[in-house]
Amino acid sequence: MPVEQITVYGAPWCPDCQRSKAFLSSHRIEYGWVDIDQDQAGLEFVEHLQGGGRTIPTIVFPDGSHLLEPSDEELARKLGIQVEASRRAYDLVIVGGGPAGLAASIYAAREGISAVVIDSGGLGGNAGVTERIDNYPGFPEGVGGAELMERFVAQARRYEVELVAGARVVSVDPSGEDLQVALAGGQLLGAHAVLFATGSTYRRLGIPGEDQLLGAGVHFCSTCDGPFYRGAEEILVVGGGNAALEEGLFLAKFARRIRLVQNQKELTASRLLQDKVASDPRFEVHTSTQLTEIRGKTRVEEVLARNQDTGEEYRWHPAAVFVFVGLTPNSEVLRGVVELDRWGFVGTDLAYRTSMAGVYAAGDVRSGSTKQLASAVGEGAAALLAVRAYLQQHHHLALVEVNS
Repeated sequence: MPVEQITVYGAPWCPDCQRSKAFLSSHRIEYGWVDIDQDQAGLEFVEHLQGGGRTIPTIVFPDGSHLLEPSDEELARKLGIQVEASRRAYDLVIVGGGPAGLAASIYAAREGISAVVIDSGGLGGNAGVTERIDNYPGFPEGVGGAELMERFVAQARRYEVELVAGARVVSVDPSGEDLQVALAGGQLLGAHAVLFATGSTYRRLGIPGEDQLLGAGVHFCSTCDGPFYRGAEEILVVGGGNAALEEGLFLAKFARRIRLVQNQKELTASRLLQDKVASDPRFEVHTSTQLTEIRGKTRVEEVLARNQDTGEEYRWHPAAVFVFVGLTPNSEVLRGVVELDRWGFVGTDLAYRTSMAGVYAAGDVRSGSTKQLASAVGEGAAALLAVRAYLQQHHHLALVEVNS
């Protein structure tokens, strides 16, 4: 296959575009790059290919096929790349390369624990596709999510941590005194312990029209898709928590009005964010209101909603709908294996131990976690120290003692 003919259509501000380009480069695969912000013909080609949609990256292959916003695993599979760990056995397998997993890997390397990080997508997790992070200690002026996660990855590599992106864990099972971790590609890894730091994904509304218009006006990432709506009269944001208000404030850079819709009686975001929104004349807030349908053929044309208290029905005509209604834990592989709470988050004790010996969980996938970046990093480090104690007690490992 003449891989040099692969073409990536995207934009410089799109983190997923950067991730796909980095994946191709890391595997020494040549590709062409089309910035659809600067290339009108490229933008028109993307819209034609998607029937009016603008999802990026759009990656086109020599055989005429294409992928829209693919995970690293999907891209690897399409290219026939075998993504495997270099060894067959480790002290610790870390599943998930977001803030918690990367923090744990750095601590593992410093403790002399042989570890590998397995991630089905791009390293960095949700933090890596966050436009701006303002509450992470040490960055008083804030920091770009992609930039911060690049620093995490660079530090892990400096400690020679093995990082495997584009490989999905499909099962973890006891195997004698150890655990057996199976990858989608067929590789089996033996491990004394496994730490799940798989994070969570954006929850959907589940209403008519949502799936049909994904990428064509219905979005879950303001950083990725917000700039497409520069100059729009109105953008509709669904949700009332911190994420919804933060992303709404970012989207206000592009639209004249932000219509914020929350199905609960009150916003649940922090008081600081609520005050910012309340003082911004570009925001119109609707509480106790639920979207019932999103209409349109190739783009969002109309949104139907209903006030749950009064029964009043609304018809709005935003340029786009951005959905921020919570997170779904990436814990499917653990269903029936360890105890999960009613939402699917992994249950642990105070030492981050799950109900299966040798299996730990940290970060956003864990029940009771705060879903905050700084907490995820702390949990990753704390979980690793708990793993260290387990390895010393049950596997008699002589580990490197690090004082700082």
